[in-house]
Amino acid sequence: MTPPSSSRTALSLDRVETARSEEDHGQGDLSGTVVDSEALDLLRALERKILWLSSWTIHNANHLRESRDGLKVGGHQASCASLVTLMTALYFEILRPEDRVAVKPHASPVFHAIQYLLGHQEVEKLQSFRAYGGAQSYPSRTKDTDDVDFSTGSVGLGVAMTSFASLVQDYVALKGLLPEGRQPGRMVALVGDAELDEGNVYEALLEGWKHDVRNVWWIIDYNRQSLDSVVTDRLFGQIDQLFHTMGWRVVTVKYGKALQSAFRQPGGAALQQWIDDCPNSLYSALVYKGGAAWREHLLRDLGDEPGFRELLASHDDEALQALMTNLGGHDMVAVLEAFRTVEAETLAGDDRPTCFLAYTIKGHGLPFAGHKDNHAGLMNPDQMAAFQVANAVPEGQEWDRFAGLALPAERLQDFLDRTPFNAEGRRRHAAPYLEVPPLLEAKAERLSTQEGFGRILAELARQDSDLADRLVTTSPDVTVSTNLGGWVNRRGIFDRHSREDVFKSEKVVSAQRWGMSPEGQHLELGIAENNLFILLAALGLSHSLFGVRLLPIGTLYDPFIARGLDALNYACYQDARFIVVATPSGLTLAPEGGAHQSVGTPLIGMAQDGLASFEPAYVDELTALLRWSFDYLQRDAEHPGSDALPGTDWLRDSSGGSVYLRLSTRSLAQPDRAMTPELARDIVTGGYWIKPPAPGAELAIAYSGAVAPEALAAWEEVVEEVPGAGLLAVTSADRLNAEWSAAERARQQGLGTASSHVEQLLAPLASDAALVTLLDGHPGTLAWLGSVRGQKVQALGVEHFGQSGDIPDLYAKYRLDKEAILDACAAGLVARFRA
Repeated sequence: MTPPSSSRTALSLDRVETARSEEDHGQGDLSGTVVDSEALDLLRALERKILWLSSWTIHNANHLRESRDGLKVGGHQASCASLVTLMTALYFEILRPEDRVAVKPHASPVFHAIQYLLGHQEVEKLQSFRAYGGAQSYPSRTKDTDDVDFSTGSVGLGVAMTSFASLVQDYVALKGLLPEGRQPGRMVALVGDAELDEGNVYEALLEGWKHDVRNVWWIIDYNRQSLDSVVTDRLFGQIDQLFHTMGWRVVTVKYGKALQSAFRQPGGAALQQWIDDCPNSLYSALVYKGGAAWREHLLRDLGDEPGFRELLASHDDEALQALMTNLGGHDMVAVLEAFRTVEAETLAGDDRPTCFLAYTIKGHGLPFAGHKDNHAGLMNPDQMAAFQVANAVPEGQEWDRFAGLALPAERLQDFLDRTPFNAEGRRRHAAPYLEVPPLLEAKAERLSTQEGFGRILAELARQDSDLADRLVTTSPDVTVSTNLGGWVNRRGIFDRHSREDVFKSEKVVSAQRWGMSPEGQHLELGIAENNLFILLAALGLSHSLFGVRLLPIGTLYDPFIARGLDALNYACYQDARFIVVATPSGLTLAPEGGAHQSVGTPLIGMAQDGLASFEPAYVDELTALLRWSFDYLQRDAEHPGSDALPGTDWLRDSSGGSVYLRLSTRSLAQPDRAMTPELARDIVTGGYWIKPPAPGAELAIAYSGAVAPEALAAWEEVVEEVPGAGLLAVTSADRLNAEWSAAERARQQGLGTASSHVEQLLAPLASDAALVTLLDGHPGTLAWLGSVRGQKVQALGVEHFGQSGDIPDLYAKYRLDKEAILDACAAGLVARFRA
């Protein structure tokens, strides 16, 4: 909401600068401890400019740009203001090119302003903030053009990402894979205190403790205000205790230098105690009301304290407001001291993760600072006009990089050019392509796709190849039950420290020989699917973050994809590259019951951008898909795929992406056939005819995954009555649908020759042929096939929670068995004849 019009404006910037300058005189020579006075002047000037640019960017988007749809634009001016000092200190003094940062989502305009000053953001992008083609609402690796390390937006996930990125950095560094001359960096998260309400943060904290993560900084913007309210008092004590328990160093940056000086004066100790005891809600309200309100409360509560009245009298109302809002997170010297102290401790060998609890004020320096409704607050035009005057920005020069600053532009530009963080320009790396050798097919008369996956990985573990060496697997405590045991036995578990396999040393017989060391290639996680997908995101960006190509594979139970769906979406949004192997799937996992039987995951696979989804029935299909996937993960502008069909950009075959394989524990009789290039291509594209239809055929059965035996049995019976009927194996409803949709759009735009694989597959059928579709999942996954040529569909699948049983009983109950398919075929043919 926009606060009501007020004669109040931002605190006089001149008065703030004067107070800071006076306080600095008591610091002595700053060059040995923090930064020299000249650099401090430059940092404060840039701090002032960043507050202006971020506020103006939001104001322009909401008040000066034409609104064509009437929607509120927003932009969080107050949330930006609380982080300006901290981000100025980080980007212009502390960070190095190897460091990586996840910026608090609501501070996106501050980030874009910093990038603009560093020369990595165009003014046109700022002017189009939150508009099409402009700077994004929240920092985005894929949508923004400036130097975003980690996308943020879904609160809490970017925070956790830094912890897992540190683990990945340890992984590649301890294996000696970092490119020559490249140093490990810090993984830094700028955290809104309300983000600590997100449960995934604590899951990540615990997992980080298990893996002994290093070189992580979480800087908490402790402004004690959330979207709807003021944060509970004394929360800082719980935060402090929690991080200490997890083995973190905790640095509290509570008071600025002006307040620290006041505390040393007569009456100052009482003032400090009063602030420490002051409820967050009262403190915020007084920040908003200003100096006179502070004076009234302080005199009433502390007027009898020796020396306090004199201390208070030495400040007029404006100076008192400046003093009482001089919290540590807004004091450049206090912030730099905290950062430099930890840097020194790290250089001395203490590289444990660090939590900075930085006290700030939401909306600091803006007219609605402290107001409990300021989360979505926007300065109205009158307030912005006063703010512009306070910043000495001439009209017409609002976007000028140095307008309104007292320091010469040349001096400021020279300082920016020498900023350590900017020494290498844009900081995204590339990694060489890894050749994908042929994969040895797992052979057996009967086999499940889950078993086949385990055998393929175990065979890869035996190989001496670059691809095998760059594979890294991970699983949330289901490594054995997802058939990764053979791989782990040969390649080991990664740990920063070598750890003895006690069962082996004690000669206790076990199928699992799990040695732990820096040489291991499996990362074992606790049962937390959010952690799995955020780790996959970090592993899948290693080529860009650290210049090291990794090929990550994560396994989990298929129904629990839903538990980590936000993190999966987050990983795909960043264009991280990984393979998700989800198994077992569907109610085919019969005795496990409804809680473990997935229904909607095939639809998730179809809907998730950046994720190519497959459900093979046979192991030779899986082998072809895995080989293609290892190449698909590596595709980009420099290594485009060679198998893309004209007009199929929607399949991402040129640019690549991640892969989801939905597998099963049901053993099936394996087909005896050669895997020709043509068959492999059809499997990857999404489908092929197991039993090709005769020209003009009036019936076809299409299936996905583990229900293949039922589909085949039904086809064998129905073909006696309906000669020429076809049996279609759909290996990827996702890919078939995406390509068909792309072809439809192309034709809508005038490209009449556009076609798709599914149209070519269904072309032999009669135009009014009946289609029966079947999978152990939601029937909507395949029901759309009737829309391709306007044919009627009888769609079989699962729409309700399952229950315990065996496969014959459950398939009969949920109509996945041969009889149900035959009934659907009959119904489809009857409907055809009636038409």
